[in-house]
This record gives sequence, C-alpha cells and structure tokens, in this order.
Amino acid sequence: MLKPLMFVGTGSDVGKSVITAAFCRIFKQDGYTPAPFKAQNMALNSFATPDGLEIGRAQAVQADAAGIPCHTDMNPLLLKPSADTICQVVLNGKSIGNQHAYDYFTKDNKTALRKEVCAAFDRLQTRYNPIVLEGAGSISEINLREVDLVNMSMAAHANASVILVADIDRGGVFASVYGSILLLTEEERKLVKGILINKFRGDIRLFESGVKMLENLCRMPVVGVVPYFKEIHIEEEDSVMLHTKNRSAKDGKVNVAVVLLQHLSNFTDFNALEHDSRIHLYYTNQSQELTDADIIILPGTKNTLHDLQILRRDGLAEAIIHAKQNGKTILGICGGFQMMGRELHDPMCIESDLRQLPGLNLLPLNTTLKGEKITTQVNFKFNGGETTCSGYEIHNGRTEILSSITPLNQKSDNTTDGCFIGNCYGTYIHGILDNSEFVDFLISSFLKEKESQPAFDYSKFKEEQFDKLADHVRNSVNLPLIYSFIQ
Repeated sequence: MLKPLMFVGTGSDVGKSVITAAFCRIFKQDGYTPAPFKAQNMALNSFATPDGLEIGRAQAVQADAAGIPCHTDMNPLLLKPSADTICQVVLNGKSIGNQHAYDYFTKDNKTALRKEVCAAFDRLQTRYNPIVLEGAGSISEINLREVDLVNMSMAAHANASVILVADIDRGGVFASVYGSILLLTEEERKLVKGILINKFRGDIRLFESGVKMLENLCRMPVVGVVPYFKEIHIEEEDSVMLHTKNRSAKDGKVNVAVVLLQHLSNFTDFNALEHDSRIHLYYTNQSQELTDADIIILPGTKNTLHDLQILRRDGLAEAIIHAKQNGKTILGICGGFQMMGRELHDPMCIESDLRQLPGLNLLPLNTTLKGEKITTQVNFKFNGGETTCSGYEIHNGRTEILSSITPLNQKSDNTTDGCFIGNCYGTYIHGILDNSEFVDFLISSFLKEKESQPAFDYSKFKEEQFDKLADHVRNSVNLPLIYSFIQ
C-alpha cells in the first residue's frame, strides 16, 4: 500500500488537474491501481458516472487516465455557478439546490459537508491504491481556513504527502511558493514534502540556481521542473481559455462554429472536433463569424433562458436563423437543443428569475425546467443506423415534441432522444461528437467539396495523450524521491 499523494497549488490554473492526471497514469503504468480525488470542485464542466450521478469533468478525465470508471466518491462535492454569486450544489452526485456563495462559505454547514467528503475519501481508499488527491485554488487563502474542505484540512484527514505546484510561466514563482508555505500553520507545513515547478519555458539549466534558492528558502526539495507543452492535449477543466480559440473560418476545411455562450457548459463536447484534421473548429459570439460557418453548434449552458436572452440582444439569434435558411447545419446540444424549440419555461426559477421565453423556433418543441435533474450514461443509435454510440445526459429540462417528427437517436432502453428537421438537429446527449460515426454523418454533406480524409478516432487519441503526458512528467520529476514520500 502507498500513502495518498496530494497536489496543491499556489493559485488557480497552475496545472494541478493535469499533474494529477499524469500521476494517475504513471501509477497505472507502474502496476498500481490509482484513483483521483478532489473533495470540492467548482466547474460548469461535469460528467455523468456509470450509475447515473454527477461529478466534475476533471475527475472523470483523471479516472480515464487511471484506467478506471469514474465514481462520485472521486468528487463528492461539486459547485456549478449559475450566476456571479449563485451556485448549484451537487453532493454525492445529486443536486441539493442553489445557494448564495456568501451563505455557502459562511453558514454553519461545513461540519456536515466535511463528514461527507471525508467519508467519500475513506470509501475510495478501500478500493484503490494510491489515491491521488487534488487541491483547489491556493492553499494559502487564510481567510477561508476555518471552512476549508478541499486543501490542507483534506490533506490532514488523508495523511497525504503533499506537493505544492507553482506555475512559473505567470511569473513571481519565488514569492508565490515561499509565501504559500510561510502562510501555512506549523502542522500543515509538516504535510508538504516538496515543490513542483510547472510550465517552464526555455533552457532548464538556467533555473538550476533558482531550484537551489527555493530549496534553501523553503527547506524542502524541488521534486521536478515540468516544461511547458503544447503538443499534448488533455481536456481542460475550465472554459477560461475558450476566448483564445475565437478564430474565423478557414478555406479547405469544414468550418464548425460553437456559439460562445456566457454560461457555456460541457465545452469538452467539442474536443474531438478540435483535433479532427477535416474540421476547423472555432468559438464565437460574433454574428458574421457564425454566417461564415458550415455548421453552427448551440452548446450546453448552465443558464439557458439568460443565454437565449443574450443571443437575441446581440443579434446572434437572428444570425443563426438566417444561417439555417441559407442551408447551414444547426446542431443544438442539451441547453442549445432547448433553445431551438418554440418556448422555454422555468416556473420554479431553477436557473434564473426568467420564467418564460420564446425559443428560436427551429424545431417544434417546448421545454420546461424541472426540479429533479436527469444524469445518466447512454448508449444509442442515431438516424436509424446500426452503429452503437455512447454519451451522457445531464439536464433539468423535460422536452415535449409538438408534432410527429423523426427522433434523432434511439437509446438502448428503447426510448428516443432529440429530433431533426432538414438541416436542424437537437439532442440531450453530451459526448455525441466523441463518436466518429456521428461526426462523419454531421459533416458528410460538406465534405463533397473538401479534401476527403479518414475519420478521427478520439478514444485512441485520448489514450495516446495520457501516455505522452505521463512520459513528459516522468522525465521531468524525481520519481524515486516522490515514491519515497508515499512508501
């Protein structure tokens, strides 16, 4: 048995999730049975487990890296922002309602939540070895120390060997590392065994003196300096970088535009398209850039009515309707599917204070948001075909089809999903674009005038990326030293 290993950060977006995924794959390669764990995650990007519950997408990716099915014990507490100060709280895979951020972080509910997340870790540890834990944000938010569930309080419960991850690419690495350690209590500091410098650019030999300075300052070893990489593609946890993918159409490719919604969720639905050499994928909230696309995708959203209101305000709704009339393909996924109907209703104000809005009227359906969320993995066949595909559903909406039209998908439980009319398609299934057969079907009419290339195998691609990531990190850290911390 190995002790738990935990990666915490000097701040947000320093690379903790990717480093955790790397060590899940490294331990798997070395013959262990690792599992990821993050007590509390805040993200719009979620995933349905095999038993129909909801966790953060990052832990599902890390479970893939470990080669195991994901489970709610890997992420017992998930916060899904629906507004600047409001979050939906998902506990052990099920929503327990919306809560104001101030109330969540100040109300006396942390004792009960701490018991839940610790119990989830304890269950997970009986099944896997080792547990690779991930912290959240900075470990030195001293104003939140008393209500911390995910960083050093979790490390203490797990008796984990902690490694502090710092992002040198953003600058200030000496101050952020030294300050983070200095602000810990004496008991917390004892748990931190080493420092990992992430996202290094340039000649690492130039940082050798910096490594020695850090070790002297902090009185602990630097366990590795991991170079910045661009050619390894691991699903990102947050959509904060989507604006950098705001690129216009390209000649010679099937141009696919994803509408950049304010509350866009499950953006990993489009990762397979991004790596398909036949396709040029871009995100946009500009009307003209939508007009230039062959295919427009309305993605999922955590606040469907609010985002639909913004589409109308900014002229994007009109651009989508005109694109449909000009023969472009429109695909709606989850919340995007709901927007394509005639009406949307939120009588219980589940997502916002908007109770009703007209839809884009591209498909004959009405949707009402209900209190109980549907979360399930699904197998299905699309458009009357024989190929079995897979995906997952996460939604509060219940959609009523208003006329006799063809369902898009036939699910393995003999129910149907979605519908289509002409060049307009709608579905509740996230991950539908991970199936190469569906992508081939979607882009086939546009390939006639493009260069024909083979279909893209996204599952094989993901496995290759995990192995590349493991090799990259393995070659950049002192792995025997890290093993010594947990043996």
